[in-house]
Amino acid sequence: MKPKFLATAIGSMPFTDPDYAVEVSLKTIKDCPIWPQLPRLGMNEQMECQYSEGLPAIVRDYEKGRMFFDTESDYFDDFAAFYEDYMLAMDPDDGTGDCSQMAISEEFSKGIYTLEMALKAKGEKLPYVKVQVTGPCSFALTIVDETKKAIYYNDEFRDLIVKALAMKCRWQIQKFTPFAEKVICFIDEPILSAFGSSTYVSVNREDVVEMLKEVIDAVHSDGAIAGVHCCGNTEWSILIDAGVDIVNFDAFEFGHTIAMYGDSVKKHLERGGMLAWGVVPTSKTIRDQTVETLETQLENVMDGLAAQGIDKQLIMEQALITPSCGTGSLDIEDAERVFELTGALSVRMKEKYGF
Repeated sequence: MKPKFLATAIGSMPFTDPDYAVEVSLKTIKDCPIWPQLPRLGMNEQMECQYSEGLPAIVRDYEKGRMFFDTESDYFDDFAAFYEDYMLAMDPDDGTGDCSQMAISEEFSKGIYTLEMALKAKGEKLPYVKVQVTGPCSFALTIVDETKKAIYYNDEFRDLIVKALAMKCRWQIQKFTPFAEKVICFIDEPILSAFGSSTYVSVNREDVVEMLKEVIDAVHSDGAIAGVHCCGNTEWSILIDAGVDIVNFDAFEFGHTIAMYGDSVKKHLERGGMLAWGVVPTSKTIRDQTVETLETQLENVMDGLAAQGIDKQLIMEQALITPSCGTGSLDIEDAERVFELTGALSVRMKEKYGF
């Protein structure tokens, strides 16, 4: 895949009308639309809760707006049933590939089903469709047990989360494969921006790589392209070592940080890997941006990477353009502007370099 400034986006949007959200996606990033995550519709559409269906021992407290695992409950039978379903679907030799046991229902995602209906109505295959899942590290470090301890530190539940999210990726990929030449699946890992900090000093690199790799391998098993999105600064080589195809980062605030890992990035690009430059800011700063200012920023950060001995032509051919993060917390008008500028910048860069 040579994306050549293909435009796509991160999942969350601030709209409450799923039809309008899908319309914005199809209009502005038409070659790689997303299904919209709509957190303003309620707790079920929020980042971790949206992927919680089917997880044993999960408790959703809608009154307090929180979710946790009750590790003191009698979950043995539910765990056994989950792993039975997992092996039936995911066994590398005899698995059916049917991950519908980890399906995301319309109760937890209006956007998936609205996009599916819109693509059926179009009646044509798009170049790409992008789906997404909350990453296993972010899920496990955010969601707690009944004592408010991050479930990441419970090995049994951590393994469950990795495998459940892997199945949810495959279910989405299979749902949208009929509508795209290729499906792209992003694994959203915002918490990795805090990797190495005192808060997560006990989270080791090898575990993070292995958790990501398991989900990435599941994405690849259905022939899809795996991306990891992190909206802050992190050790970018972690994602590359995990075997990801697309590294997506905030290139507006942290664009210079990718050049700090020049050797890893060079190997990543030379083996066919891609960088998704999140150069369109998802804050009120968007009000001051134009296609021209974003073009200048993108050129600057690409030149900074090229200065590490990487062919700029390779960088450009293997580049996607995205917002820096999701738009779910923005004002409606600002979110619309983010999507419009993302699409317009893609067109500008393609025309500029004859792609």
